[in-house]
Amino acid sequence: MGNVRARWALMTLYERFEQIVAIALSLIIAILILIALVQLYERVLPLVLGGALDPLDHEVFQALFGSIFTVLIAMEFKHSIVKAAIRRDSIIQVRTVVLIALLAMSRKFVILDASVTPAPTIAALAAVTLVLGAVYWLLQDQERRRPE
Repeated sequence: MGNVRARWALMTLYERFEQIVAIALSLIIAILILIALVQLYERVLPLVLGGALDPLDHEVFQALFGSIFTVLIAMEFKHSIVKAAIRRDSIIQVRTVVLIALLAMSRKFVILDASVTPAPTIAALAAVTLVLGAVYWLLQDQERRRPE
């Protein structure tokens, strides 16, 4: 507790403001995650208990895993905000933004209906995913090489 008070005393007014905003955003996102999780549970549980859930059906798979990915993306977003609030680093971390974009692209590929999506669109999405993956790898590699 003394360490927190000491850090708080050393912070500038704007750094304190950033932390308060980060905590408020974290609480809002946590509430949204909880609501999304409850709604997912309410939709899936009756289907599982009633035997109507067929995970081998492509449309069911897309809808179910698209919803799960949405919750995972929100959780990663919340995690990044909490991490930034705990440290005194900048609120916006490029690596985190790229990671969330990669998760969003993964979700897009899960819910994508390849039978109606034009091939150039799929190729463009794949190119974006590849570039985001390369950027993430370069940022992570740069962070590993940085002396502590």
